Amino acid sequence: MDEQAIEELLVGLDPAGEPRMAFVRRASAGIAGRPGTLLCLSASFNPITVAHVRLIEEAGRVAQPNEVLLVLACANVDKTVEGFPLPRRLSILSRFAETRPAYSIAAVSHGRFVDKARAILPHYPRGTRLVFIVGLDTLVRLFDPKYYDDRDTALATLFATCEFIAANRAPEPVAAVAAFLRRPEVAPFAPAIRPIQLPTDIAAISATELRMRLGRGEPVNQFAPPEILPLLQK
Repeated sequence: MDEQAIEELLVGLDPAGEPRMAFVRRASAGIAGRPGTLLCLSASFNPITVAHVRLIEEAGRVAQPNEVLLVLACANVDKTVEGFPLPRRLSILSRFAETRPAYSIAAVSHGRFVDKARAILPHYPRGTRLVFIVGLDTLVRLFDPKYYDDRDTALATLFATCEFIAANRAPEPVAAVAAFLRRPEVAPFAPAIRPIQLPTDIAAISATELRMRLGRGEPVNQFAPPEILPLLQK
């Protein structure tokens, strides 16, 4: 799917309407007729970095997924659109997934995880296990009451159908995730949240730094997956 077609697809995803998801690329070897484990990384992918890739790999060892879904939200709860335009981010993600038959690429209309789950699950067989991958910063936002009219009810609905794998973000150690899970408002949901640890050098990599290096004409081979380097260098 080219960027113009992706742009047309995004027009149909209204953050003011019901939560919806649209595929840019559907996995050829993913979940089909029977339910399975769907590992989902929802991020800004501005663009995808080697840290995203390592995060998926480490989470995959825990979840053992039948399919990996990379989701870009058209509306983010905290971020404005800057850097790469959304159609280009999705085009780059599609290039990354070309050699990965169990990977799907999609865009979703809403930014909250409770809405993402509502948009994702209807596309998969009933009983599919949805496991979201998040960093500690995103996990903290998940429990922030400012994003909800009724946080406890929304989270109870979310955790009735979903699980989470949470990774440390530099400079926090993985112990910071464990400490967060012990907080009174989080502890009831902690059994459905599994912490994982990323190496410090990987956890420190950001898409912002990658874009800054591109802007300065510096090499980004250590920051971006090799599959997307030709697109970044254009």
